[in-house]
Order: sequence, then C-alpha cells, then structure tokens
Amino acid sequence: MTLYLKYRSQTLDELDLENVRESLKKIVVKGDIPHAFLFSGPKGTGKTSAARILAKIVNCENPPAGGEPCNICDQCISIAKGENLDVIELDAASHRGIDDIRALRDAVKLSPAKAKKKVYIIDEAHMLTTEASNALLKTLEEPPEHVMFILATTNPEKLIETIRSRATNVIFKKGSIVEIVRSLERVVKGEKIKAEKEALELIARESDGSFRDAIKLTEQLLMEGKSIAAPEVEEFLYNIKSFKVDEFLEILGRKDDKSALSEIEKSVALGFSVKSMTNLIIQRLREALMSEIGLNGNELRYFSKEELITLIKLMSASLSHIHTATLEQVPLEIVIVEWCQSEADRPLDDDKKIKNADTEKKSEVGGKSQAAQKSTEVKESDISENQVPPEVKKASNGDYDSDVIEKVWGRVLTEIRPRNASTEALLRASKPIDFDGKVLTLGVYYRFHKERLEANPHRDILEDGLETILGGRIRVVCTLTEPPVKKMEEKVELKTESSDASDVILTDSKDEDIIKVAKEIFGS
Repeated sequence: MTLYLKYRSQTLDELDLENVRESLKKIVVKGDIPHAFLFSGPKGTGKTSAARILAKIVNCENPPAGGEPCNICDQCISIAKGENLDVIELDAASHRGIDDIRALRDAVKLSPAKAKKKVYIIDEAHMLTTEASNALLKTLEEPPEHVMFILATTNPEKLIETIRSRATNVIFKKGSIVEIVRSLERVVKGEKIKAEKEALELIARESDGSFRDAIKLTEQLLMEGKSIAAPEVEEFLYNIKSFKVDEFLEILGRKDDKSALSEIEKSVALGFSVKSMTNLIIQRLREALMSEIGLNGNELRYFSKEELITLIKLMSASLSHIHTATLEQVPLEIVIVEWCQSEADRPLDDDKKIKNADTEKKSEVGGKSQAAQKSTEVKESDISENQVPPEVKKASNGDYDSDVIEKVWGRVLTEIRPRNASTEALLRASKPIDFDGKVLTLGVYYRFHKERLEANPHRDILEDGLETILGGRIRVVCTLTEPPVKKMEEKVELKTESSDASDVILTDSKDEDIIKVAKEIFGS
C-alpha cells in the first residue's frame, strides 16, 4: 500500500487543512448535518478523505462523544476500506451522462442495505453534462431521508449555479508549508524514519500545496534509498549541483545572454526540470524583492526593485507556456534573450555609476546639467541616419515635435520592411499620434489592422524596430482613428478608341497598401 493511502486521514482531527477541519467539526457538533455537501478545491488536498470521514460519522454504530467516528465498528472499517455497500463512490468523468444519473435516481429510492444512510460521493462533479446535472438537481434538492450527497470538484465554477446553491460548500485551499510539514511528520513518525524539518519544508514547497504530492515525493525518496536530510532532498528535487540560482542571476544581471543560455542548456542536459528551475528563479527573485521593500529576504545587489518586479512577471508568464512548448526550455530562453537584449534597461556597473555621477555633478556646478545642455543644442538637422536621440524635443511643454516623430516613423518603416513585409504593410495604414519617450500611440485606420498589429509577431517586430532606431524599448499602444481624406486622381487611359472610359486608376498609395496587406495575409 502506498504511503498516501496508508496514512489517509481517518478522523476530523487528522484532516490536514485547518479551515476544513474546523468547519466540519462545527457542523458535526451542531448535530444537524446537511443532506448535500460541495467540496471544492485543488487536487490532493483531502476532499475524498473528508467525504469518507463524514460517511463514517453518519453511519458509525458506536459514535463517541465529540462527533468523531469510532473507527472500530463494522461500518467504519468497511467505509475506510472502500467496501461498504451503502457508501457509493462515483467518478463523474466516466459516469457523466443523463442515463447514469437516471440510474442513480432510481437507486436512491432504495433503503440502505446495512448502514443508517446511503452516502453518494461524486468525484469530479463538474464533469457531469448539463442534462445530467439538471436530472440530478431534483434529487439533490429533496433527497429521501436516508440519503446524503457529497460532490467533490476541482472546478466548482463549471457546475451549474442551481446545484451549487443547494449544497453546503466547503472550500479546500492549497496546503500551507506548515500544514504540509505537519502531514509529513505524521507519515515519517508512522514509518519510524528520521527526518530533518528543513528537508520536509523543501518537499512541502515543491508539492505546490498538494498533500498527496508531498507524500508521494517522500515515498520516492525512500524508495531510492535517500535519507530525509536537506542536502539529499535538495539534490533530489532540484539537482542543485547542476543549477546554482544565485550564479545564474548574476549572469542575468550582467545581461550576458550567451552565458545564461549556456547555463540553461547545461542544466537541461543534466536532467534538471525547467519548471523547477523557473520556480527556483522566481523564489529567489521574490526573496530579493521582499528585501527591497524592507521585509525579510536576501538581497540581489545587481537588480533594482523595478527590475525584480519585471523579471518575476516575465518568469511567471513563461511557466504557463512550458507545457505547450515544443521544447520545454524555449519559454525560459525567450525571457532570457528579451531581458538581456533590452539595452535601455542595462544596469550600470559601479565604476560607470560613479563616473556618470561625477560628470553630472561637474556640469551642474557650471549652471546647467549635461542633459539639459544637450537638449537645447540638438537640432532636427543633427538627426543622423543611424540614431535618433530620444531627448530631441521641440515644444516648450516637453512634447516631441511632430516633424521629428514623422521623420523617425519613416525610418521605422524602412527598418521593418526587410524584417516582415506584412508588418510594414499594416503600418502603412496607420500613423503615429503621440510619443512621450516611452510609449508610442499609434492611430490605426481599420479595426482589422489594429487587431493584427496588437498580436504577435507584428507587435514584437514593431517594438524591435523602434528599439533599433531609438536605442531603447518602446511600448506601442494602438487606437482606432479616422483615415485621412483621400484625394483620388482619376486617370483614364485610352488604350484604343473603343476603351471604356470607366477604367479608373487609383493613385492613392494607401489603396496599394491595403491590397498588399490582403495579399500577405490571404495569399495572392
């Protein structure tokens, strides 16, 4: 027997989640136990175990004071073993149709064979079809006196509202580190195994709130002959020797993409899980962020608070793409490349910071900072073919001059054309409306073009082109705007005397752009 089944909770006091334990105790002590329960929450949090305990409580032949089952009578023992004829466990994933529920409704009318109550435990109840749910509804609302229903689900929102409203909802949350360690201590004590608390905490963190997964990990450690000690658990869970998170983050802080990607490749080759690697990075970044805002944590001197927040968001987003990626390391590698190639966010090393600070101080003593002096001296004619300085401003209110924006926009289109003709064609049906140095607001003439530009790869191509021109990452915001009024010249080409004068050639370049976009998207 596996450890999870062997040490399954048998009483309310043994339930791992404190909030569930206390809620069910109050209901049982009160004495008026509802006829229908809904247990909702993540996998491995004890929903089925709690359902069996309730089944024992209502059917116990010799219930002691306090409402707990005795666990020694025939009813309690048979329910614990899953052999009781009156406690029926159904998997809604395989009994989800209306015919299954009709059979259940007919069986409900029959009296229990030996127990006081018939208890129906329906697991993954959200898998029931709408028709089956509606068929169950009447029985669930007014069951016979001798029947109790316990619905268990990981997705309560998929159940129809009328079923949820007719059951007493008990919410099972992910287990905390403390709760999972408590559960593991019960297991290792029962197996008479020495275990370090630090090692149990490592297992608890890796289990992602699932008591079942935590016990399975512990069992796997024991099967491989490993002790429950922190170094061995670390080696087992994270293969810590192949991936050192602090050293990796230092490389990331230097924005050395080649070395960072090499570390990822090396760790993957040694069998290190990309999911565990990403989780480890996020945990370390979180510790540093907590330190930055004054809470307990270990700082990372090579990241600012803003950079930590950005990296945590990027790493967290990559986690959701791992299971759909062709190679599981690709989402993490993309984050690394995007981060390292963002020149505008490159942190200065200490020597450069000191040098820049001294330069600024000297220029301020002279009455004007270097940046301010540069801003007043730069003219539109100073715009080189290779770089448009972001500090070029013309208006007194600090806004970017429209002529400068138009000139930069022309260079952006030129830059994007060889990268992707479709993106460049889409951009021809748009115009820059506003630019504040960090955000470019783009007015797009047609909704279809706007939707295409807001999606990848077009968004990334545009932002990469802007970064190449302006030297920093610029965010693009698209908004619908009215197209310019067309001044169409109609030219009639008389090829022969019999040519139809209605043959009109439209000379507006925007029409050509729309045709170009259509060809790129739908094929010629």
